[in-house]
Amino acid sequence: MAQVLEFKLPDLGEGLTEAEIVRWLVQVGDVVAVDQPVVEVETAKAMVEVPCPYGGVVTARFGEEGTELPVGAPLLTVAVGAPEDSPEGSGNVLVGYGTQAPAARRRRVRAGTAAADGQVRRPGTADAAPHARVAAPAPPPAAAPAPVEGPVPVISPLVRKLARDNDVDLRRLTGSGPDGLILRADVENALRTQAARAATVADHAVPTPAPTAGERAAAAPAAPRAEDGVRIPLKGVRGAVADKLSRSRREIPDATCWVDADATELMRARAAMNATPGAKISVLALLARICTAALARFPELNSTVDTEAREIVRLDRVHLGFAAQTDRGLVVPVVRDAHTRDAESLTAEFARLTEAARAGTLTPGQLTGGTFTLNNYGVFGVDGSTPIVNHPEAAMLGVGRIVPKPWVHEGELAVRQVVQLSLTFDHRVCDGGTAGGFLRYVADCVEQPAVLLRTL
Repeated sequence: MAQVLEFKLPDLGEGLTEAEIVRWLVQVGDVVAVDQPVVEVETAKAMVEVPCPYGGVVTARFGEEGTELPVGAPLLTVAVGAPEDSPEGSGNVLVGYGTQAPAARRRRVRAGTAAADGQVRRPGTADAAPHARVAAPAPPPAAAPAPVEGPVPVISPLVRKLARDNDVDLRRLTGSGPDGLILRADVENALRTQAARAATVADHAVPTPAPTAGERAAAAPAAPRAEDGVRIPLKGVRGAVADKLSRSRREIPDATCWVDADATELMRARAAMNATPGAKISVLALLARICTAALARFPELNSTVDTEAREIVRLDRVHLGFAAQTDRGLVVPVVRDAHTRDAESLTAEFARLTEAARAGTLTPGQLTGGTFTLNNYGVFGVDGSTPIVNHPEAAMLGVGRIVPKPWVHEGELAVRQVVQLSLTFDHRVCDGGTAGGFLRYVADCVEQPAVLLRTL
């Protein structure tokens, strides 16, 4: 006889606690193989296809598309072979999921339990009296459960926030998840119950006479309520960005300095590079190469602050993040070991990660672990900005648009290609002298690319 195994949403890594169902890849009744992707979910960092570690027939799905599930909540159930045939472990390892059959809840596929007299009874029901024919009286309405003692069985912080924002006492709820876990649906059901009770009370309330036309005219216009606007949930990428920027503002005492630079020679050097056979070099790659050279001279800015130990941790390797705007929002892919790459390698890696970002296929590992960020907001047609440091990094270089402007060159007024550079930095890791030295070196390399030859 078949067994039904429950597949729970696995830990997708990088401290993620929930994921939103974007698209089901299987239907109830479909036959799935081991490691076959069954659902596409969106985490706070990326779109991920989740493979199922079992092979069999899908018997149930938990959650519609658009539903947000906490890690550990049931995703689907699969009917596999006979119990004596132990299910083959999956070779596709997810964080928190081994390759062997997990200690999942198992139950046999049957509608009831056969009694000795051949009648079928539902599990958990008592045998009826042999000659009883009179129906038992209907049970009285169930009273609200009393508050439980001890920790509340809630995993998702989003569920806690939803309950807190709507004054729902989680201790009075009975969770529908495994082992009594309280899910988002439980809180939403409680809210619907509260709304129904309020509507019932309103229906029995004594009606008040309608105001006259004069009273309506004399009444002052009411102030706009929050309910009148459109509420957009802070979830997915937007929620992750909001959390990270808020944390940066709370923890990092940042400061910004900026300078205008004549980028004419840099653009000429790029044109000369691209005139030769081979891959074309991007401006972003040249700026990244300048960044890594500057960080070698000013390593204080390639660091992070360990607040618990009250220590500054200087990092030996440069993992360079760069801001990329996508349809899903702002993401910051990371180029690993950028200090070891030349302009061609940087150009290729920027192109690869940008394409993956636009397709929504970046993995959590490609979006974390940066040590310094390069933000080219000039692509939006703006000159300057004071960006927020990408926590837990210590600095970010901002680059505005490169446009023709009047500029004094060799004692005469000329039209040159000018760019504004800005550096936002954590004032805990260095003082203004270090930050100014870094930015001045970057500007010198932009104005005179030959300066880089000293470090090549």
